[in-house]
Amino acid sequence: MEPLAGIPVNEVEDNQVENPQATPTSNSGKSELKKDEFWPLSGKPYFSVVLCKSHLKPRYQLVLPGKICQALPDGCVPVVLTYCGKNWGMMYLGCGDQKKFDSTWKSFVHDNDLEIGDACVFELVESNIDIIRFRVQILRGDFPAELEERVNGETSSTPIILD
Repeated sequence: MEPLAGIPVNEVEDNQVENPQATPTSNSGKSELKKDEFWPLSGKPYFSVVLCKSHLKPRYQLVLPGKICQALPDGCVPVVLTYCGKNWGMMYLGCGDQKKFDSTWKSFVHDNDLEIGDACVFELVESNIDIIRFRVQILRGDFPAELEERVNGETSSTPIILD
């Protein structure tokens, strides 16, 4: 496997299909130019996270859960996140108590318009001492526009009810 040296830090086109059995479907995202992709998980290790303030500005810190870290090598290893056919390169900091992505995670956040309440599912595609690859799905935290006018949902006396 070729190391990260040939992959720029920001997005790069990726024409490889990593799992032909898992064909993505689309759903409109926040931007009219972008489509979010969803597909069934392949059975490989994964983790999910609902984004909160510490994942976003000003800290841009994503600490990985201990369970997925068991499947990852120790030390600093290049990581590639793939989403919508594009790649983002960063480093996995696998030393110490908090195993996390480096601050280059910020590029992924900005390029994909991630916000508090959005969820990301990271499926491990490859993991060795030379490279870690995750395929990412983004689930937007937006409330459906067609329901916004019918709900309040701010207290238990005004719940959101789906028919």
